[in-house]
Amino acid sequence: MEWDEGGIHQGLIAKLRNSNHITVLTGAGISAESGVPTFRQAQSGLWAQYDPQQLATPQAFRRNPRLVWEWYSWRRELVNKAKPNPGHIALATMEQQVSRFTLITQNVDDLHRRAGSQNIIALHGDILKTRCIDCRTYTEDALQNENIPPRCFHCGGLLRPDVVWFGESLPTEALEAAFTAARECDLFLSIGTSTLVEPAASLPFIALQNDIPVVEINPEETPLSGSATYQLKGAAGKVLPELVRSVWQV
Repeated sequence: MEWDEGGIHQGLIAKLRNSNHITVLTGAGISAESGVPTFRQAQSGLWAQYDPQQLATPQAFRRNPRLVWEWYSWRRELVNKAKPNPGHIALATMEQQVSRFTLITQNVDDLHRRAGSQNIIALHGDILKTRCIDCRTYTEDALQNENIPPRCFHCGGLLRPDVVWFGESLPTEALEAAFTAARECDLFLSIGTSTLVEPAASLPFIALQNDIPVVEINPEETPLSGSATYQLKGAAGKVLPELVRSVWQV
């Protein structure tokens, strides 16, 4: 069912209003609306000569840790300059309206947290967090370290961004929690994601397999579009605030 410019389908409004547990999956599209470039779009200026897949690997970090650290420092600056958009804020508002709300994101920025969302599963990590590549200790003092990349205060190992690189597995606990939320919710929303990157791409289909209605919010067609129970074609920053207002009058 597609987005109707004259209003939102009443069946979807009723389903949202009566849901006790809503699960949401967000992808790069919602952050792009805040000016955060997608993984591929981040290659500009000085970094245009590099293939991001050659920078975002453990092997690349071992081979040239300074280069990889400086690339992520540049990307951190982009994230820090960005601000949550109306789509992020609408999801934080939605969380306040339901008994249980699970927000699964493929994004590594902190825009959902800054918007006020609480129950977040960050499948691909957090670019603003830093951990040791050897002892895995997390630190908040990396930027105070004079070395590039910084060294771990505990073991002396190299510090790295706490993101999932190519060739690495997603955190087991986060992935299991995401699959559970997809199976057990009353309604599943897929927002701004291409539905191409596994295993996250499987989540809305797992919901459908369990007879859970799925809402897709995306300006573009995706592999999910033909199967989604409701298809709202548009940008998250436009669609989500209107959806929240229609359902909860907030």
